[in-house]
Amino acid sequence: MENIDKEEVKRRGRKPKNQIKEVQINKEQTKFFVDLSNKQESLSLIFDFLLKCNEKNYGKPILFKDLCLYAVSKLTAKDIDKIKEQSLSEMEKVEIALLDHNKKTGQSLTLGEFLVKKLGIN
Repeated sequence: MENIDKEEVKRRGRKPKNQIKEVQINKEQTKFFVDLSNKQESLSLIFDFLLKCNEKNYGKPILFKDLCLYAVSKLTAKDIDKIKEQSLSEMEKVEIALLDHNKKTGQSLTLGEFLVKKLGIN
């Protein structure tokens, strides 16, 4: 009988609530697609940038890929923090506030107790 690592065994069904999701990046991926069909504002912003960039007499046409590569090289640690914050749902923000409060005060309030305290409900 072979030893099977616990990491290799994949369980089916629901994941535990407090389990941290591990993101795996496929570094062999060479193509990326951006679907902006439902985001007309973002799409028009991109087209405006492309039009401005291509108002020139010389050089090859500037593509969306060129804009992306330039923009990604300009991202700072603060920008990455903002992007991470934007990815949080409302409840995740509340849970983070609860954890920070419990750590700061040394208490172990539940989510309900924390909300009652913050909202001033008696």
